[in-house]
Amino acid sequence: MKTTARFDSLPVYLLATIPQKKRELIARGVDVIDLGAGDADLAAPPKAVEALISAVQDPAMSRYGFGLGLPKYREAVSAWMEKRFGQRFDPLKEIVPLIGSKEGIAHFCLATLQKGDVAILPDPGYLAYLGGTLLSEAEPYMYPITPRTNFLVELDEVPAEVLARTKVLFLNYPNNPTAAIAPMEYLARIVRRCKELGIILLFDNAYSEMTFDGYVAPSIFDVPGARDVAIEFHSLSKTYNMTGWRCGWACGNAELVGALSKTKSFLDTGQFMAVQAAAVAALESHAEWVPGNLAVFKERRDAAVAAFRANGFAVEAPKASMYLWVPLPAGITSLEFHERLMMEEGVIVLAGSSLGAGGEGFFRISFITHPARIAEAAMRAGRVLRRMQPGA
Repeated sequence: MKTTARFDSLPVYLLATIPQKKRELIARGVDVIDLGAGDADLAAPPKAVEALISAVQDPAMSRYGFGLGLPKYREAVSAWMEKRFGQRFDPLKEIVPLIGSKEGIAHFCLATLQKGDVAILPDPGYLAYLGGTLLSEAEPYMYPITPRTNFLVELDEVPAEVLARTKVLFLNYPNNPTAAIAPMEYLARIVRRCKELGIILLFDNAYSEMTFDGYVAPSIFDVPGARDVAIEFHSLSKTYNMTGWRCGWACGNAELVGALSKTKSFLDTGQFMAVQAAAVAALESHAEWVPGNLAVFKERRDAAVAAFRANGFAVEAPKASMYLWVPLPAGITSLEFHERLMMEEGVIVLAGSSLGAGGEGFFRISFITHPARIAEAAMRAGRVLRRMQPGA
Protein backbone atom coordinates (compact mmCIF):
# COMPACT_ATOMS: atom_id res chain seq x y z
CA MET A 1 0.00 0.00 0.00
CA LYS A 2 1.29 3.45 -0.90
CA THR A 3 0.23 6.05 1.65
CA THR A 4 -0.08 9.80 1.15
CA ALA A 5 2.59 12.33 2.02
CA ARG A 6 0.32 13.83 4.68
CA PHE A 7 -0.13 10.42 6.28
CA ASP A 8 3.60 9.77 6.16
CA SER A 9 4.22 13.10 7.93
CA LEU A 10 2.40 11.89 11.07
CA PRO A 11 4.70 10.96 13.96
CA VAL A 12 4.21 7.90 16.17
CA TYR A 13 1.46 8.48 18.73
CA LEU A 14 3.20 7.09 21.80
CA LEU A 15 0.05 6.84 23.92
CA ALA A 16 -1.48 4.56 21.28
CA THR A 17 1.43 2.10 21.60
CA ILE A 18 1.32 1.84 25.38
CA PRO A 19 -1.78 -0.39 25.88
CA GLN A 20 -0.19 -3.33 24.05
CA LYS A 21 3.08 -2.98 26.00
CA LYS A 22 1.04 -2.79 29.19
CA ARG A 23 -0.79 -6.01 28.30
CA GLU A 24 2.52 -7.76 27.68
CA LEU A 25 3.91 -6.65 31.04
CA ILE A 26 0.79 -7.78 32.89
CA ALA A 27 0.92 -11.15 31.09
CA ARG A 28 4.46 -11.57 32.44
CA GLY A 29 3.20 -10.99 35.97
CA VAL A 30 4.48 -7.42 36.35
CA ASP A 31 2.64 -5.18 38.81
CA VAL A 32 1.92 -2.30 36.43
CA ILE A 33 1.06 1.21 37.65
CA ASP A 34 -0.23 3.29 34.76
CA LEU A 35 0.14 7.06 35.17
CA GLY A 36 0.35 7.67 31.43
CA ALA A 37 -3.02 8.65 29.97
CA GLY A 38 -5.28 11.29 31.49
CA ASP A 39 -7.88 8.64 32.24
CA ALA A 40 -8.94 8.44 35.88
CA ASP A 41 -10.11 5.23 37.57
CA LEU A 42 -13.20 7.03 38.90
CA ALA A 43 -16.90 6.65 38.14
CA ALA A 44 -19.02 8.98 36.04
CA PRO A 45 -21.79 10.92 37.81
CA PRO A 46 -24.57 8.54 38.91
CA LYS A 47 -27.19 10.74 37.25
CA ALA A 48 -25.35 10.43 33.93
CA VAL A 49 -25.27 6.65 34.25
CA GLU A 50 -28.97 6.53 35.12
CA ALA A 51 -29.82 8.79 32.18
CA LEU A 52 -27.82 6.58 29.82
CA ILE A 53 -29.58 3.42 31.02
CA SER A 54 -32.95 5.06 30.52
CA ALA A 55 -32.07 6.52 27.12
CA VAL A 56 -30.77 3.28 25.58
CA GLN A 57 -34.19 1.74 26.19
CA ASP A 58 -35.79 4.33 23.92
CA PRO A 59 -35.61 3.14 20.28
CA ALA A 60 -35.60 6.75 19.05
CA MET A 61 -32.22 7.25 20.69
CA SER A 62 -30.66 4.56 18.50
CA ARG A 63 -31.38 6.40 15.27
CA TYR A 64 -29.04 8.80 13.48
CA GLY A 65 -28.44 11.97 15.45
CA PHE A 66 -26.81 13.70 12.48
CA GLY A 67 -25.24 17.09 13.13
CA LEU A 68 -28.23 18.36 15.07
CA GLY A 69 -27.96 15.64 17.66
CA LEU A 70 -30.20 15.79 20.71
CA PRO A 71 -31.60 19.34 20.95
CA LYS A 72 -31.71 19.06 24.74
CA TYR A 73 -27.96 18.56 24.76
CA ARG A 74 -27.39 21.76 22.78
CA GLU A 75 -29.73 23.59 25.16
CA ALA A 76 -27.97 22.16 28.22
CA VAL A 77 -24.59 23.25 26.88
CA SER A 78 -25.91 26.74 26.20
CA ALA A 79 -27.38 26.96 29.73
CA TRP A 80 -24.13 25.69 31.27
CA MET A 81 -21.93 28.16 29.38
CA GLU A 82 -24.19 31.00 30.49
CA LYS A 83 -24.25 29.89 34.13
CA ARG A 84 -20.53 29.07 34.33
CA PHE A 85 -19.04 31.91 32.28
CA GLY A 86 -21.89 34.36 31.78
CA GLN A 87 -21.67 33.77 28.03
CA ARG A 88 -24.81 33.08 25.98
CA PHE A 89 -24.59 30.98 22.80
CA ASP A 90 -27.40 30.19 20.40
CA PRO A 91 -27.95 26.41 20.82
CA LEU A 92 -28.51 25.83 17.10
CA LYS A 93 -26.11 28.27 15.45
CA GLU A 94 -23.24 28.78 17.89
CA ILE A 95 -22.81 25.31 19.46
CA VAL A 96 -21.87 22.03 17.80
CA PRO A 97 -21.94 18.65 19.60
CA LEU A 98 -18.74 16.64 19.22
CA ILE A 99 -17.72 12.99 19.50
CA GLY A 100 -15.17 14.14 22.05
CA SER A 101 -13.30 17.41 21.58
CA LYS A 102 -10.38 15.60 19.90
CA GLU A 103 -12.26 14.86 16.69
CA GLY A 104 -13.72 18.36 16.63
CA ILE A 105 -10.29 19.94 16.86
CA ALA A 106 -8.93 17.80 14.02
CA HIS A 107 -12.01 18.36 11.85
CA PHE A 108 -11.87 22.12 12.42
CA CYS A 109 -8.42 22.04 10.86
CA LEU A 110 -9.86 20.46 7.73
CA ALA A 111 -12.30 23.37 7.48
CA THR A 112 -9.77 26.16 7.97
CA LEU A 113 -6.26 25.03 6.95
CA GLN A 114 -4.74 24.11 3.59
CA LYS A 115 -1.39 23.85 1.86
CA GLY A 116 0.57 27.07 2.27
CA ASP A 117 -1.07 27.97 5.58
CA VAL A 118 0.70 27.90 8.94
CA ALA A 119 -0.73 26.81 12.28
CA ILE A 120 1.08 27.80 15.48
CA LEU A 121 1.20 24.93 17.97
CA PRO A 122 2.41 24.83 21.57
CA ASP A 123 5.39 22.47 21.84
CA PRO A 124 4.85 20.20 23.72
CA GLY A 125 1.12 19.93 23.19
CA TYR A 126 -1.87 17.74 22.55
CA LEU A 127 -1.09 15.73 19.42
CA ALA A 128 -4.54 16.32 17.90
CA TYR A 129 -3.30 19.82 17.04
CA LEU A 130 -0.39 18.41 15.08
CA GLY A 131 -2.44 15.64 13.49
CA GLY A 132 -5.15 18.02 12.30
CA THR A 133 -2.57 20.42 10.90
CA LEU A 134 -0.59 17.77 9.02
CA LEU A 135 -3.66 16.02 7.64
CA SER A 136 -4.82 19.41 6.34
CA GLU A 137 -1.46 19.73 4.55
CA ALA A 138 -0.71 22.94 6.44
CA GLU A 139 2.66 23.73 8.01
CA PRO A 140 2.98 23.47 11.80
CA TYR A 141 5.10 26.09 13.53
CA MET A 142 6.15 24.59 16.83
CA TYR A 143 6.48 27.22 19.56
CA PRO A 144 8.43 25.80 22.52
CA ILE A 145 6.57 26.44 25.77
CA THR A 146 9.10 26.48 28.59
CA PRO A 147 9.51 27.87 32.10
CA ARG A 148 11.08 30.99 30.49
CA THR A 149 7.63 32.19 29.35
CA ASN A 150 5.67 30.42 32.10
CA PHE A 151 4.66 27.89 29.42
CA LEU A 152 2.79 30.58 27.48
CA VAL A 153 2.88 31.01 23.69
CA GLU A 154 4.21 34.50 22.94
CA LEU A 155 3.12 35.51 19.45
CA ASP A 156 5.53 38.44 19.30
CA GLU A 157 8.42 35.96 19.38
CA VAL A 158 7.18 34.25 16.20
CA PRO A 159 8.96 35.48 13.03
CA ALA A 160 6.96 38.03 11.07
CA GLU A 161 7.09 35.93 7.89
CA VAL A 162 5.49 33.04 9.80
CA LEU A 163 2.79 35.24 11.30
CA ALA A 164 1.94 36.52 7.82
CA ARG A 165 0.98 32.97 6.75
CA THR A 166 -0.60 31.88 10.03
CA LYS A 167 -4.25 30.92 9.85
CA VAL A 168 -4.82 29.18 13.21
CA LEU A 169 -3.29 29.46 16.70
CA PHE A 170 -3.86 26.58 19.14
CA LEU A 171 -4.00 27.46 22.82
CA ASN A 172 -4.82 25.18 25.75
CA TYR A 173 -5.08 26.59 29.27
CA PRO A 174 -5.23 24.99 31.78
CA ASN A 175 -2.52 23.24 29.82
CA ASN A 176 -1.83 19.67 28.89
CA PRO A 177 0.89 18.54 29.56
CA THR A 178 2.50 21.34 31.62
CA ALA A 179 -0.52 22.16 33.86
CA ALA A 180 0.20 25.86 33.28
CA ILE A 181 -2.56 28.46 33.59
CA ALA A 182 -2.94 31.67 31.60
CA PRO A 183 -3.54 35.10 33.20
CA MET A 184 -6.42 37.14 31.83
CA GLU A 185 -3.98 39.87 30.78
CA TYR A 186 -2.22 37.35 28.58
CA LEU A 187 -5.45 36.07 27.03
CA ALA A 188 -6.58 39.63 26.28
CA ARG A 189 -3.24 40.34 24.61
CA ILE A 190 -3.50 37.18 22.50
CA VAL A 191 -7.04 38.00 21.36
CA ARG A 192 -5.93 41.50 20.38
CA ARG A 193 -2.98 40.17 18.36
CA CYS A 194 -5.13 37.52 16.64
CA LYS A 195 -7.52 40.27 15.56
CA GLU A 196 -4.67 42.38 14.24
CA LEU A 197 -3.12 39.46 12.36
CA GLY A 198 -6.31 37.81 11.10
CA ILE A 199 -5.62 34.56 13.00
CA ILE A 200 -8.31 32.15 14.20
CA LEU A 201 -7.79 31.29 17.87
CA LEU A 202 -8.66 27.68 18.69
CA PHE A 203 -8.97 27.59 22.47
CA ASP A 204 -8.98 24.09 23.97
CA ASN A 205 -10.65 24.40 27.38
CA ALA A 206 -10.95 20.71 28.26
CA TYR A 207 -9.56 21.28 31.78
CA SER A 208 -11.58 24.36 32.71
CA GLU A 209 -13.26 22.58 35.63
CA MET A 210 -10.18 20.75 36.96
CA THR A 211 -8.83 23.54 39.16
CA PHE A 212 -7.54 23.75 42.72
CA ASP A 213 -6.69 26.11 45.58
CA GLY A 214 -9.36 28.65 44.66
CA TYR A 215 -8.30 29.10 41.05
CA VAL A 216 -11.20 29.40 38.57
CA ALA A 217 -10.31 28.97 34.90
CA PRO A 218 -11.80 31.44 32.42
CA SER A 219 -13.36 30.99 29.02
CA ILE A 220 -11.60 32.73 26.15
CA PHE A 221 -14.92 34.50 25.68
CA ASP A 222 -14.38 36.29 28.99
CA VAL A 223 -12.11 38.50 26.89
CA PRO A 224 -14.13 41.25 25.16
CA GLY A 225 -14.09 40.80 21.40
CA ALA A 226 -12.95 37.17 21.49
CA ARG A 227 -16.06 36.05 19.60
CA ASP A 228 -14.68 37.77 16.51
CA VAL A 229 -11.72 35.39 16.29
CA ALA A 230 -12.09 32.43 18.68
CA ILE A 231 -13.73 29.03 18.86
CA GLU A 232 -13.66 27.18 22.19
CA PHE A 233 -13.68 23.41 22.73
CA HIS A 234 -14.99 21.63 25.82
CA SER A 235 -15.11 18.00 26.86
CA LEU A 236 -16.95 15.92 29.43
CA SER A 237 -14.03 13.48 29.55
CA LYS A 238 -11.98 14.91 32.40
CA THR A 239 -14.55 16.84 34.43
CA TYR A 240 -16.98 13.94 34.66
CA ASN A 241 -14.67 10.89 34.32
CA MET A 242 -16.32 10.13 30.98
CA THR A 243 -13.28 9.66 28.73
CA GLY A 244 -14.66 6.63 26.91
CA TRP A 245 -18.08 8.16 26.41
CA ARG A 246 -16.63 10.56 23.79
CA CYS A 247 -18.77 13.63 24.24
CA GLY A 248 -17.93 17.32 24.01
CA TRP A 249 -18.82 20.51 22.19
CA ALA A 250 -17.44 23.58 20.46
CA CYS A 251 -18.88 27.07 20.71
CA GLY A 252 -18.20 30.40 19.08
CA ASN A 253 -19.57 32.65 16.40
CA ALA A 254 -21.89 31.17 13.78
CA GLU A 255 -19.30 31.37 11.00
CA LEU A 256 -16.62 29.34 12.79
CA VAL A 257 -19.07 26.88 14.32
CA GLY A 258 -20.84 26.53 10.99
CA ALA A 259 -17.58 25.64 9.23
CA LEU A 260 -16.95 22.86 11.73
CA SER A 261 -20.56 21.64 11.50
CA LYS A 262 -20.44 21.44 7.71
CA THR A 263 -17.15 19.54 7.76
CA LYS A 264 -18.53 17.05 10.29
CA SER A 265 -21.67 16.52 8.23
CA PHE A 266 -19.49 14.77 5.62
CA LEU A 267 -17.40 12.79 8.10
CA ASP A 268 -19.72 11.51 10.83
CA THR A 269 -23.40 11.23 11.68
CA GLY A 270 -23.20 12.44 15.24
CA GLN A 271 -22.65 11.09 18.71
CA PHE A 272 -25.01 8.35 19.99
CA MET A 273 -27.97 10.34 21.29
CA ALA A 274 -28.22 8.27 24.47
CA VAL A 275 -24.74 9.52 25.36
CA GLN A 276 -25.91 13.06 24.68
CA ALA A 277 -28.85 12.47 27.03
CA ALA A 278 -26.39 11.31 29.68
CA ALA A 279 -24.29 14.40 29.03
CA VAL A 280 -27.31 16.57 29.78
CA ALA A 281 -27.61 14.87 33.18
CA ALA A 282 -23.89 15.33 33.82
CA LEU A 283 -23.99 19.04 33.03
CA GLU A 284 -27.05 19.53 35.19
CA SER A 285 -25.31 17.79 38.11
CA HIS A 286 -22.25 20.06 37.90
CA ALA A 287 -22.87 22.08 41.05
CA GLU A 288 -23.64 19.13 43.29
CA TRP A 289 -21.20 16.55 41.89
CA VAL A 290 -18.06 18.24 40.55
CA PRO A 291 -16.75 19.66 43.88
CA GLY A 292 -16.60 16.18 45.43
CA ASN A 293 -14.84 14.78 42.38
CA LEU A 294 -12.33 17.64 42.48
CA ALA A 295 -11.62 16.93 46.14
CA VAL A 296 -10.51 13.42 45.13
CA PHE A 297 -8.20 14.83 42.47
CA LYS A 298 -6.78 17.38 44.91
CA GLU A 299 -5.94 14.59 47.34
CA ARG A 300 -4.20 12.73 44.54
CA ARG A 301 -2.39 15.85 43.37
CA ASP A 302 -1.06 16.53 46.85
CA ALA A 303 -0.01 12.90 47.24
CA ALA A 304 1.76 12.94 43.89
CA VAL A 305 3.65 16.15 44.62
CA ALA A 306 4.78 14.90 48.03
CA ALA A 307 5.76 11.44 46.76
CA PHE A 308 7.75 12.60 43.73
CA ARG A 309 9.52 15.29 45.76
CA ALA A 310 10.47 12.69 48.36
CA ASN A 311 12.02 10.56 45.62
CA GLY A 312 14.30 13.13 44.09
CA PHE A 313 12.09 15.03 41.61
CA ALA A 314 11.61 18.81 41.63
CA VAL A 315 7.88 19.35 41.11
CA GLU A 316 5.44 22.17 41.74
CA ALA A 317 1.83 21.76 42.82
CA PRO A 318 -0.29 22.71 39.79
CA LYS A 319 -3.36 24.87 40.18
CA ALA A 320 -5.19 23.02 37.43
CA SER A 321 -5.40 19.88 35.27
CA MET A 322 -4.68 16.27 36.26
CA TYR A 323 -0.96 16.29 35.51
CA LEU A 324 2.47 16.86 36.97
CA TRP A 325 5.08 18.07 34.49
CA VAL A 326 8.28 16.69 35.99
CA PRO A 327 11.76 17.88 35.00
CA LEU A 328 14.60 15.39 34.54
CA PRO A 329 18.28 16.01 35.29
CA ALA A 330 20.48 17.08 32.38
CA GLY A 331 21.74 14.14 30.37
CA ILE A 332 18.70 11.91 30.94
CA THR A 333 16.33 11.83 27.97
CA SER A 334 12.63 11.60 28.57
CA LEU A 335 12.11 8.64 26.22
CA GLU A 336 14.89 6.61 27.81
CA PHE A 337 13.49 7.36 31.28
CA HIS A 338 9.99 6.39 30.12
CA GLU A 339 11.23 3.10 28.63
CA ARG A 340 13.39 2.11 31.58
CA LEU A 341 10.75 3.00 34.14
CA MET A 342 8.19 0.92 32.28
CA MET A 343 10.40 -2.11 31.57
CA GLU A 344 12.37 -2.17 34.84
CA GLU A 345 9.72 -1.10 37.33
CA GLY A 346 6.35 -1.49 35.58
CA VAL A 347 5.44 2.20 35.90
CA ILE A 348 4.00 3.98 32.87
CA VAL A 349 4.56 7.72 32.47
CA LEU A 350 4.58 9.82 29.32
CA ALA A 351 7.90 10.97 27.86
CA GLY A 352 7.85 14.72 27.30
CA SER A 353 9.42 14.36 23.87
CA SER A 354 6.48 12.20 22.74
CA LEU A 355 4.37 15.37 22.88
CA GLY A 356 6.85 17.41 20.86
CA ALA A 357 10.54 18.17 20.83
CA GLY A 358 9.89 21.05 23.24
CA GLY A 359 8.94 18.51 25.89
CA GLU A 360 12.41 17.00 26.07
CA GLY A 361 13.79 17.06 29.59
CA PHE A 362 10.39 16.43 31.20
CA PHE A 363 7.94 13.60 31.73
CA ARG A 364 4.24 13.76 32.52
CA ILE A 365 2.38 11.83 35.15
CA SER A 366 -1.39 11.75 35.49
CA PHE A 367 -2.62 11.57 39.08
CA ILE A 368 -5.37 9.20 38.07
CA THR A 369 -5.16 6.48 40.70
CA HIS A 370 -5.31 6.43 44.47
CA PRO A 371 -2.53 7.95 46.61
CA ALA A 372 -0.94 4.69 47.78
CA ARG A 373 -0.34 3.57 44.19
CA ILE A 374 0.98 7.00 43.24
CA ALA A 375 3.42 6.83 46.16
CA GLU A 376 4.58 3.37 45.05
CA ALA A 377 5.05 4.63 41.48
CA ALA A 378 7.10 7.58 42.73
CA MET A 379 9.33 5.28 44.78
CA ARG A 380 9.98 3.08 41.74
CA ALA A 381 10.64 6.16 39.59
CA GLY A 382 13.16 7.36 42.14
CA ARG A 383 14.99 4.03 41.90
CA VAL A 384 15.25 4.33 38.13
CA LEU A 385 16.39 7.95 38.40
CA ARG A 386 19.18 6.98 40.77
CA ARG A 387 20.27 4.14 38.46
CA MET A 388 20.45 6.56 35.54
CA GLN A 389 22.57 9.15 37.34
CA PRO A 390 26.23 9.44 36.27
CA GLY A 391 28.41 7.08 38.27
CA ALA A 392 25.50 4.95 39.44
